[in-house]
Amino acid sequence: MKLQEFFDLNNKIAVAFSGGVDSTYLLYAAVKAGADVKAYCVKSVFQPGFEFEDAKELAEQIGCGFEVIELDVLSDERVAANPENRCYYCKQHIMSAIMESAKADGYDTVCDGTNASDDADDRPGFKALGEFGIRSPLRECGLTKVDIRKASKDAELPTWDKPAYACLATRILTGEEITSEKLAITEKAESILREMGFRDFRARMRGCNGLMQFTESQLAEALSRENEIKEALSDLYKEVTIDGSPRVSS
Repeated sequence: MKLQEFFDLNNKIAVAFSGGVDSTYLLYAAVKAGADVKAYCVKSVFQPGFEFEDAKELAEQIGCGFEVIELDVLSDERVAANPENRCYYCKQHIMSAIMESAKADGYDTVCDGTNASDDADDRPGFKALGEFGIRSPLRECGLTKVDIRKASKDAELPTWDKPAYACLATRILTGEEITSEKLAITEKAESILREMGFRDFRARMRGCNGLMQFTESQLAEALSRENEIKEALSDLYKEVTIDGSPRVSS
């Protein structure tokens, strides 16, 4: 099935919108196909401020309705405890809130940006999507991450080469309690690295210490600026280490 066919059959949809590569292309494609579409963005402590601002600007640029839903994800002890299936519980809250708002606005079909490259076996959140009946047009139409980046570039979307950005909770070791303080430290650390010119990285928390991970294209630069990075992050962590192995980007 082509995306146009999907929107011909489902021409009134709500999109769970993050401002990332996938959900941005999905939103763009829906508008281009002539569908009645509205973007719903959940704002929580798991999302860095710049991502939220990006989402607002992108929705305006694409030209569709946009609604912000504020959610206290840490109020659920199952999420805060950070078990292996934390994403499942978190996704339950997010999709429940989006579906409630969407239904109130007259949208019965809710879609997300899951694509054909996403591994269902490696993502507990997939279970929640299935339980809520969330549609994933990009996945249903067989579009991979590579396909979406290419199509986004052709459409001149600014997200075509945007690095993948998992939520801040992924920076904390599974089984270690998630707190707003830890998330704030992580967001600040990544903001500092971004201001230093880095694009694709992770600031992992390891107790009171920080482990900085960079993709292969920027690892050499990060290692050459190791002292500068450690100094810049010294107020946030007891010790800062740069991982000598490159992280994989998508």
